[in-house]
Amino acid sequence: MLQKLLSSKLHKSLGIALSLLLFPATGVQTAVAADRIYATYGAFESSVAIEDLAEFAKTGKIQGGLIDYARRLTPAQLARLRSILTAPVDLTPVAISQFLYSSIGETLLQRLGQIVQTEARLPGFYAIRSALILAAAENRQGFTLLDVLRQFPTNGIRVNLGQSLEIVEELQAVINRTNEAIALVQRQSAAAAINQQPANFSQLPDLRQRGSFTWTKRTLELYDPSRDRAFIADLYLPREQGRVGSRDELGEERTRGQGRQGGQESNYQQPTTLNQQLFTNYQLPITNHRRFPVIVISHGLGSDRNTFRYLAQQLASYGFAVAVPEHPNSNAEQLRSLLNGRATAVTPPREFINRPLDVSYLLDVLAQLNRTDLSFALNLQQVGVVGHSYGGYTALALAGATLNFDQLQQDCQNLGETFNLSLLLQCRTLELPRTQYNLRDKRIKAAIAINPIGSSLFGKAGLSQIKIPVTIASSSEDKVAPALPEQILPFTWLTARNKYLLLLAGGTHFSAADKSDPGSEPLPIPESVIGPDPALARGYLGAWSVAFFETYIATSQQYRPYLSADYARFISQPPLTLSLVQSLPLDNLTQ
Repeated sequence: MLQKLLSSKLHKSLGIALSLLLFPATGVQTAVAADRIYATYGAFESSVAIEDLAEFAKTGKIQGGLIDYARRLTPAQLARLRSILTAPVDLTPVAISQFLYSSIGETLLQRLGQIVQTEARLPGFYAIRSALILAAAENRQGFTLLDVLRQFPTNGIRVNLGQSLEIVEELQAVINRTNEAIALVQRQSAAAAINQQPANFSQLPDLRQRGSFTWTKRTLELYDPSRDRAFIADLYLPREQGRVGSRDELGEERTRGQGRQGGQESNYQQPTTLNQQLFTNYQLPITNHRRFPVIVISHGLGSDRNTFRYLAQQLASYGFAVAVPEHPNSNAEQLRSLLNGRATAVTPPREFINRPLDVSYLLDVLAQLNRTDLSFALNLQQVGVVGHSYGGYTALALAGATLNFDQLQQDCQNLGETFNLSLLLQCRTLELPRTQYNLRDKRIKAAIAINPIGSSLFGKAGLSQIKIPVTIASSSEDKVAPALPEQILPFTWLTARNKYLLLLAGGTHFSAADKSDPGSEPLPIPESVIGPDPALARGYLGAWSVAFFETYIATSQQYRPYLSADYARFISQPPLTLSLVQSLPLDNLTQ
């Protein structure tokens, strides 16, 4: 019975252990190398020769100790195992070493070392790190898991099935709770779409298409002497009819956002309602503003200001001035410096403070330029902010969320047991001096946080301080900032009157982010990690951002019908389906 139980779990538990080996100063190769993997559970033990795994990976032939395990695996599981063994990893030994010697890398190694142990049953922390670095050094064109196994510096590798099975069960419980929460959001959204006053969106302007404004882009070089911090920002300035112009000069009756109309066919017929009066002739008028409202976009960790270039251009085409700063110690260059050995950390803890201050300083500079250069024509009292991942944290901090050191201290005590990878970054904030950081900028009047991190950084007490309209966008397959702990539960902590939760079923942490320029990406993200049809996700986000900021920044109430579950259902299509809720029953959610 015990052997049957272990065999049924073996593929999943070994899969976790083997996969983790590939995702967490080079020396001379050791004379000792592993030749066998032992799976142990109390007194039970079985083993597989590494060369049998190598033969299976190369030819598909099953031999030796692998025969017994293979009988209990499905063809799909065998194919997956073969893929795991042979998937190449293109990282230099310096890049591997730099990451594994960082605080985040060492935390991951500590947990993995409880599962993957030496032949003497000691934690595999140092052995795993050595094997990864040596595998990268010996295979400069890319190494595989088999290469790592062969470099393990003891004769045998022990996989602690007891620990591994516990992790499998814990992970399955997390997955089940997340799936329940996602199903709840989808049910609530479907119910809201039925109960809301319908609009015939097939006859209204399609906000996924570009608006009527063109734009020019300027790159600003900034230096904040108070922080001795230099950074750059791109500024997209709207233009109409070949010149920069203010919204009031264009006239209230001029239309914009009249891209290709339509989308999916609606199941509803347009009734004679207030919606019909608002959208007379189905044109969206320009609101009478003297100056262009401003939107700031904050990129994520290891990214740059080009990642959301598509969104900046989309918003600029609807008459928003869009500023996109590049945060110097958490951008692509910082990650490149880490991988090349020029930096010792993924990002310094002080970056949690500097990022929001970058945005505030940028707005100060724009205010100065606004007074001296008439071509800017900016309304800096009506500012919106968008952020992704680490940038999502930045947006929420600027919106008024406050740091919660007590919550952090509590959540970071058992960091080695979490499945929430973003906590590895959040907990670095504990290295900062404990003081009252005032990161809110009162010029920010609405915020969109895409796959944000911050559940422990802010906690319920910190997020409840946000009083402006806010959108949290979440993806069901996000493995970096998991949907339930980082977005769905935090959404229920918001007390703002106007709050929205967008859920992208099938989406990943990277679905809404565009690729950086090929020459500037320090670590290209595989297509399988990005997920299916990212262009679809970008279309959703572009349409939502236009409607959200038109409503709450440009105060154009004609766009409010787009902020509905009915519209989310209208534009939603597989493989990424969209749901929208404005409230959730907290009692139905568990963490």
